[in-house]
Amino acid sequence: MTEDSRSFLNRRSMLTLGAGAAAALVASGGIAEAAQSGAPDDAALARSLSGGFRSEYAHVNGTRLHYVAGGRGEPLILLPGWPETWWQYRKVMPELAKRYRVIAVDLRGMGGSGKPQGGYDKKTMARDIFELLRTLGLRQAHIAGHDIGAMVAFAFAANHPEATKTVTLMDVSHPDESLYQLPMLAPPGQPVNVWWFAFNQVAALPEQLLTGRSRFLVDWMFDHLAADPASIGARDRAIYAAAYDRPDAIRAGNGWYQAFGTDIEDQKAYAKITAPMLGLGSEFNYDYLAAVLPSKAVDVRVRKVSGSGHFVAEEQPRTVIDELRTFLG
Repeated sequence: MTEDSRSFLNRRSMLTLGAGAAAALVASGGIAEAAQSGAPDDAALARSLSGGFRSEYAHVNGTRLHYVAGGRGEPLILLPGWPETWWQYRKVMPELAKRYRVIAVDLRGMGGSGKPQGGYDKKTMARDIFELLRTLGLRQAHIAGHDIGAMVAFAFAANHPEATKTVTLMDVSHPDESLYQLPMLAPPGQPVNVWWFAFNQVAALPEQLLTGRSRFLVDWMFDHLAADPASIGARDRAIYAAAYDRPDAIRAGNGWYQAFGTDIEDQKAYAKITAPMLGLGSEFNYDYLAAVLPSKAVDVRVRKVSGSGHFVAEEQPRTVIDELRTFLG
């Protein structure tokens, strides 16, 4: 392997620090059912945000989706990643709601949404979002996603171009064959290997190890993948951990990982994305997005979110707000 090849794979591995913040453990009944652990429920969290946000549910594509909506204007769909829920957008939703109808959705398998036995490939999850739009009477929307949500946003734009006004990918792109080349051990100079990719391929054991203990995992991820771990505080970590503590949530989140092989095959059939695409890359992953996204869409711009680790909307919310406003118009 050449030095350039090793450098590229190292950058790709750093992406999966983010993409891996893409898939593992989410709650069976979501934050709402986790209220028994002391975490506030979704309705209370939604009311705490300015912009008239409300917690709602819709039955689409054979499952239940939970979403939080507020504001007025063109619809903007926000799709979260792991180890978070819709709440990861709390710092940007009120400001964006001044210009857009903001709809933050818990993905299939996440938070207050359903935990079916299957359907965790990103094409099916994108269909969930498409049917949600139709249920809400919307023909077209801006789609923005982080982490696993970015993968679903990409699949949405690829499979439902008529419904995609723009697409924004935060720190992660869609799974491709480079995932098969991730090293088991972290190469020299790379601070973390993506051990959770392999861990979440294991059947049953993650539920046994993590049920009731997900706060340890949540803290590890934020402490190692955020440039400023303090940007995700103790209350927010407790909310996320409460959403991750149940066996069916862990099983559902593992399904996101276990579907990567299907996702890789699906992408081989996708044409270039025709909707305008924005990539927002952290200090870790900007170079990767800048190198890869132009090959995946016809109209691409990539911006660096300086001073941020993987969790860009929580670490640098002002930058995310400004970049989205500029891009969306």
